[in-house]
Amino acid sequence: MKPFTYQRAGELRDAMAGVAGTPNAKFISGGTNLLDLMKLEIERPAHLIDINHLPFNGIEETAEGGLRIGAQVRNSTLAADSRIRSNYPVLAQALLAGASAQIRNKASTGGNLLQRTRCYYFYDRNMPCNKRKPGSGCAALHGFNRMHAVLGSSDACIAVHPSDMAVAMLVLDASVETMDTEGVTRQIPVGDLHRLPGSTPDVETQLKLGEMITAVILPPGQPGRQLYRKVRDRASYAFALVSVAAIVHVAGDTIAGARFALGGVAAKPWRVPEAEAILLGEKVSTEMFERAADIALANAVGRGGNDFKIPLAKRTIQQALAAASQRG
Repeated sequence: MKPFTYQRAGELRDAMAGVAGTPNAKFISGGTNLLDLMKLEIERPAHLIDINHLPFNGIEETAEGGLRIGAQVRNSTLAADSRIRSNYPVLAQALLAGASAQIRNKASTGGNLLQRTRCYYFYDRNMPCNKRKPGSGCAALHGFNRMHAVLGSSDACIAVHPSDMAVAMLVLDASVETMDTEGVTRQIPVGDLHRLPGSTPDVETQLKLGEMITAVILPPGQPGRQLYRKVRDRASYAFALVSVAAIVHVAGDTIAGARFALGGVAAKPWRVPEAEAILLGEKVSTEMFERAADIALANAVGRGGNDFKIPLAKRTIQQALAAASQRG
């Protein structure tokens, strides 16, 4: 691990001054991803700014009837909150599926959204990786790519985003609040936060240098049954091969509302509004769920080792929608 300096920020202005005044500075919260990357010398910050003591560890109700979740709220706290479990159960399910209790106790809401890919080649400094070293190539394209993307990828990168929580946040239409080094704040929909790789896979989010996530905003809870379904190689705390967050509202035997998001298939949580739209007003049926799944994966491209993800994703969508459409 390379030497670095450390600063514990007691106030927001101290954190912003630290990141603005020091080249190659990074914020650290739970550190469940960053510290691993530093040990491997993939991340080499010269200065770490500890933001754990900033006032972003509460969950508050908004005037609109939703929730404002501070960026420092731990994943375990968020999953256990009664308001989350009652009104946003898909989020609680995704968090509980995402990691061990020890990691959930450390990992923060903001950090979960910003965690980096678990691509084997990204973690191996002896292998080419455009995300780690731009212009070096992508070893996964013709390597062991079983875990990799089938949607939204490019010849420069086929890595996937690992967050379960982000998939649930997307289906709930969440947005993030941020602040930059000049004190300017903005809101970014979760669906727009992460970038597709294109020719610059090293640029992973829309955040500017030194911009900090301060909160996540959830709109009011939506009618319908919510669930999170995750398919993985083992039952205990593995990253998703495919995951689906679904919300289905059924009135009588007709679908009055439907939305779903995919994880494990792209460099960002993935949602296809066209696939959701065809379900509205239709009778609950296996055929309709199959059509929605086909549309969602219409542009999917396998790279050999991950070809199986395409039919797997379709089946998982169908199963998630069918389960979410059941009452009781």
